[in-house]
Amino acid sequence: MTYEDPIKLLLVSFPAQGHINHLVGLGKYLAAKGATVIFTTTETAGKNMRAANNIIDKLATPIGDGTFAFEFFDDGLPDGDRSAFRALQHSAEIEVAGRPSISQMIKNHADLNKPFSCIINNYFFPWVCDVANEHNIPSVLSWTNSAAVFTTYYNYVHKLTPFPTNEEPYIDVQLIPSRVLKYNEISDLVHPFCSFPFLGKLVLEEFKDLSKVFCVLVDTYEELEHEFIDYISKKSIPIRTVGPSFKNPNAKGASNIHGDFAKSNDDDKIIEWLDTKPKDSVVYVSFGTLVNYPQEQMNEIVYGLLNSQVSFLWSLSNPGVLPDDFLEETNERGKVVEWSPQVDVLAHPSVACFITHCGWNSSIEALSLGVPVLTFPSRGDQLTNAKFLVDVFGVGIKMGSGWAVNNKLVTRDEVKKCLLEATIGEKAEKLKQNANKWKKKAEEALAVGGSSDRNLDEFMEDIKKHASLINNVNI
Repeated sequence: MTYEDPIKLLLVSFPAQGHINHLVGLGKYLAAKGATVIFTTTETAGKNMRAANNIIDKLATPIGDGTFAFEFFDDGLPDGDRSAFRALQHSAEIEVAGRPSISQMIKNHADLNKPFSCIINNYFFPWVCDVANEHNIPSVLSWTNSAAVFTTYYNYVHKLTPFPTNEEPYIDVQLIPSRVLKYNEISDLVHPFCSFPFLGKLVLEEFKDLSKVFCVLVDTYEELEHEFIDYISKKSIPIRTVGPSFKNPNAKGASNIHGDFAKSNDDDKIIEWLDTKPKDSVVYVSFGTLVNYPQEQMNEIVYGLLNSQVSFLWSLSNPGVLPDDFLEETNERGKVVEWSPQVDVLAHPSVACFITHCGWNSSIEALSLGVPVLTFPSRGDQLTNAKFLVDVFGVGIKMGSGWAVNNKLVTRDEVKKCLLEATIGEKAEKLKQNANKWKKKAEEALAVGGSSDRNLDEFMEDIKKHASLINNVNI
């Protein structure tokens, strides 16, 4: 391989919807820059993705100056529950099957005289870096959370600042000199009260030896988290902000490439319904694909929506949790769907605010599309994201403070109060102003010559340099 050879990338994603969405978005962005991109995740997830998106394996789709194709690998799991949580529980089995599958995929492409220039993986698959090293291919970590959360885990693993312990579980954390977080504002994966310690172990594994990767790509933009980018960079970690990855203005031909696990035949009807609503009048509600709140809490949200009299669109995978009379009572002003085109919904002018669990995908979509939020986190990075959306970025109102951590019921009266505050009056106007400010900065970051666009260009040059060095070593 020489410096002039075309760049070919293998993107390996953990089979969770948020991870896949981010890496597909990044892959389309890189293809638009001229790369040949192969995206892979487990065959189990692939079955859902094929059905929802009419994916044909190995069929290359032109995007800008490059191409994008899907190819799936064996995860060794029997048919059955295909949830991301099940994949986390069986991560060891996936690694056993995945290592030889990915290795063979690499060999197959090399045998066709089309070797990979670089392999990019996200953080639940740290073993992918080892496979890349075995084939003498440079590897990169794609970080699907915020730079603030990256800093949290890095500081925790390297013991750079005190964190809560069993003896002192309620202490504050000095994340960087200018930012202090309370015990319930850091990810519970690094808290002694964590309900799923094996998740923390999986996430933190990547941070023990970041020297395995030559770069970390973060789905954020410098203008949003510059203080954390500066802090991490001073630790001699080559980090590049390349977000928001979902919102690429230059990826011509990419609009039909998706990694969704499900797809509604009513997407157009959802947008048509929003078209009938006045500007800034609809509350969008979605808690992602993994968060489940107790029925008692769901009831309070339901009646808070009812009592507020606001129009709403609720994306809910299990509508059976709603009271029998809810849909009938809200027929004129509410709509409940099992799946929605979230980016299209958030971009619609009728949407006034977003009740969210504060996963990073949802958070950066709201920030980049200028939509205020009501924060209702459950666990993990959602706790930190919620803190920043409200107190740092100024686009949100705190509705809940982490069910999995605090187990505190948010009442229907509190839900109603937050909804009205976010949609009517001076507070709502201020939130919208701040949201539009971050939307503009996201557009500037992605524009030609902007911070994210520039970082991706430099990343592509880095790949060429690494490929050239390896080629010289092999001669």
